[in-house]
Amino acid sequence: MKKLNVLAAAGSAALMLAMGTPAIAYDGTQCRAPGDCWQAKPGFPEKIEGSKYDPKHSEVELNKQTQAMNAMEERNRKRAENFKKTGTWNY
Repeated sequence: MKKLNVLAAAGSAALMLAMGTPAIAYDGTQCRAPGDCWQAKPGFPEKIEGSKYDPKHSEVELNKQTQAMNAMEERNRKRAENFKKTGTWNY
């Protein structure tokens, strides 16, 4: 029983110590602003477009969400019209 109490006390002390210490962020040597200290790795280009890091997304892929949102709005418009006519919601 005594070992259990000692372990519980040590565990709670460690937890309080871990929770009580503030987060320490990297404060690099070349910060653009306080907290904005990201630096590219050596060899990473200044301009992404046209480099090997350019993702080259297709227009079809980029427009999928817009098309889905437009279709959802159209379905909701039809549901609202049907509700005004019948007084019930049909999904």
